[in-house]
Amino acid sequence: DPLSPLPLQEYAHSIRLDGDIMLGGLFPVHSRGERGVPCGELKKEKGIHRLEAMLFAIDLINKDPELLPNVTLGARILDTCSRDTYALEQSLTFVQALIERDGSDVRCANGDPPIFAKPDKVVGVIGAAASSVSIMVANILRLFKIPQISYASTAPELSDNTRYDFFSRVVPPDSYQAQAMLDIVTAMGWNYVSTLASEGNYGESGVEAFVQISRESGGVCIAQSLKIPREPMPGEFDKLILRLLETSNARAVIMFANEDDIRRILDAAKRNNQTGHFLWVGSDSWGSKISPVVQQERVAEGAVTILPKRASIDAFDRYFRSRSLSNNRRNVWFAEFWEENFVCKLGMHGKRPGSPKKCTGLEKVGRDSTYEQEGKVQFVMDAVYAMAHALHRMHRELCSGYPGLCARMANIDGKELLTFIRAVNFNGSAGTPVTFNENGDAPGRYDIFQYQINNRSTAEYKVIGHWTDQLYLNMDAMQWTSGDPSVPASVCSLPCKMGERKKVVKGVPCCWHCERCEGYHFQASEFMCELCPYEQRPDQNHTGCQPIPIIKLEWHSPWAVLPVFISVLGILATTFVIVTFVRYHDTPIVRASGREMSYVLLTGIFLCYAITFPMIAAPDVAVCSFRRIFLGLGMCFSYAALLTKTNRIHRIFEQGKKAVTPPRFISPASQLVITFSLISVQLMGVFVWFATDPPHTVVDYGEQRTQDPENARGVLKCDISDLSLICSLGYSILLMVTCTVYAIKTRGVPETFNEAKPIGFTMYTTCIIWLAFIPIFFGTAQSAERMYIQTATLTVSLSLSASVSLGLLYMPKVYIIIFHPEQNVPKRKRSFKAIVTVATMTSKLSQLTSERPNGEVKTELCEGMDTSMPSSKTTYVSYTNHAI
Repeated sequence: DPLSPLPLQEYAHSIRLDGDIMLGGLFPVHSRGERGVPCGELKKEKGIHRLEAMLFAIDLINKDPELLPNVTLGARILDTCSRDTYALEQSLTFVQALIERDGSDVRCANGDPPIFAKPDKVVGVIGAAASSVSIMVANILRLFKIPQISYASTAPELSDNTRYDFFSRVVPPDSYQAQAMLDIVTAMGWNYVSTLASEGNYGESGVEAFVQISRESGGVCIAQSLKIPREPMPGEFDKLILRLLETSNARAVIMFANEDDIRRILDAAKRNNQTGHFLWVGSDSWGSKISPVVQQERVAEGAVTILPKRASIDAFDRYFRSRSLSNNRRNVWFAEFWEENFVCKLGMHGKRPGSPKKCTGLEKVGRDSTYEQEGKVQFVMDAVYAMAHALHRMHRELCSGYPGLCARMANIDGKELLTFIRAVNFNGSAGTPVTFNENGDAPGRYDIFQYQINNRSTAEYKVIGHWTDQLYLNMDAMQWTSGDPSVPASVCSLPCKMGERKKVVKGVPCCWHCERCEGYHFQASEFMCELCPYEQRPDQNHTGCQPIPIIKLEWHSPWAVLPVFISVLGILATTFVIVTFVRYHDTPIVRASGREMSYVLLTGIFLCYAITFPMIAAPDVAVCSFRRIFLGLGMCFSYAALLTKTNRIHRIFEQGKKAVTPPRFISPASQLVITFSLISVQLMGVFVWFATDPPHTVVDYGEQRTQDPENARGVLKCDISDLSLICSLGYSILLMVTCTVYAIKTRGVPETFNEAKPIGFTMYTTCIIWLAFIPIFFGTAQSAERMYIQTATLTVSLSLSASVSLGLLYMPKVYIIIFHPEQNVPKRKRSFKAIVTVATMTSKLSQLTSERPNGEVKTELCEGMDTSMPSSKTTYVSYTNHAI
């Protein structure tokens, strides 16, 4: 009868299978009980599925003729109730056979010594599940040298081979898991996350490993690290949700929590209307389990979880679906599972109070209830097989083919068995290799899941990638609560725009303010703005530098058009005067003007106009050479010629006051020698300048280095400094000033004798022009137009100076030559004696002017004149070889 009560067994809270070699088993058949109660509700998947996986694996091994032939494995399986202290009490069962009992003080009623039941000797233990339970149990098992292989404990501290030297596991440690979770966070672009851990070794060690690895790798900051108490008070999970919301930007929550805590934290998020806010990243304790997300589907949507790489074992599915009350009486908790699974009650022996339905015993797993293989079934079977393979190799080595247990394996040495366990290498139940490193850890292989709700509102875990030393993630397979295919953000601060640097908040490296790289600075790195090289400016995005555009004075510029226009008119006028003078070369007016000196002066005037063109032309070595040579040469020609003429006039009239003999060096040839001697000084200075500083071009980036880099320009110009310019023009200005002094001294000479007064007017006007030039040229503020203003000012000043000389000295003569030729006739020659007379009279007139009234002076002067001199209506003063 399938409903008949299960027979009473020797161990009411354990499963015992007879065998030649006994293995221990630790499974969380029940959850942790409330305060004061060790055990709570039955765990159908984590408890019964895993427990049955061990029984199934033992059955397969005992039936396998190749593995441990003629040796039967037995088992002693205990319930840990998901509590480390309770598991420690239970695990004492495994070491009873190794503890000698002292019965000397104990006697039976008839006086005979007691006979103790011989406990089973366990050679190895499979389990436990929770890391905290494994750590507690491992501490006692190592004292008795009993090897232990866990199928689910992943705490990093269990890798310490000095403290847990008899501990091994077929799952990778959380240090691998933490690295995989960090890689997931990094792949998502999240850099600001919170962590949530269940109190205990598993949760705290997992979070600690994650925090440590994230700190070492950088790029991810922990907003908060919260802990779920082992015995939470009412409202504790709501408080945790509110605390997580304090750093609302840290939407990603890294969870190392047990199944019950996961379920309750999701429920609290749902109660606080935070569905869709948090981005859960769950460890293998969440994995692909259904129980934590039952009735929490919406709040869990989008959760990314990881699970050691596994495969569903089809043989186990067939085995478990075939289990019933009649064929599975060895499992003392199967009746309780039956009630929970089918929501019914097994008569008077049932443990499910108030159930409206009674069990028939004919229910079938997978038909009358949902069934999905629990995620750790594969690892339970691999752990059992790892122990069996180690025993098999040990048997082969110690028993040398002896069928059954030989004497050498009657008392198995745990340390020797551990050596064989660490050396196993076989393909596990899922076809993947099962191996251990020197610390007893399995290699890290994880599947990455995301909990998704499809269009039919059906929730499921979907594989989106895997991790084997590095992450492989299919981002296109992911979906989020918002329906947006893009990954939600979990960052403290949004990424800075191009051309902005991060100014990190002190103490929080993942939080920053964005500062624009201003002016001529560019974004050199994520956190640095640097100044562009002097000849460069930032590009449009301020992410790099680019050459500053180079400009020059263009011919079409207004600053060039006016100087060129004046220069062209001046050149045409000068050319016209020269042509006129050449054509009327032997006329009296041209001869009286001093032909040789006039041509020198006109050449200087022409050069003053012509210098405009090299000053505006695009700078190169040739242009710069022309600028150096002709910038001061035109003025030098002009003022050297004028200075020679005014000096000659001055010397002639000064000599006339003293003697009747003419002064020396007043011939045209002498005048030319003096003039070119003065010009040679300028040329020698230019040659020295060429030798000490050869002409070349430069690009001046400071002249138009505006505050806005977009307007910055480099000015291509000749390398002529203001000081060099002053030196180049300084000699010509000295000649001009000296000429002006002589013009002042000869201002009293009668105009019929010379050109002293027109020269004087020319020099006065020229001085005014250059006095205006100096403040304009040197006082121009640093601006975008400075070079243009200076060039225009200099060229216009030169042209105006030339125009004054041309207009006052030669235009009247050209006018007479062309329009009044009757006045351009030979004049009566006069001896130097006449000049002496004029000079004497002029000297007396100057003296009398200072002593007498003007009328008296004229009267006295007239009385003193020689009355014997022939009178003439018009008097022309001219000398054959001494034209003034």
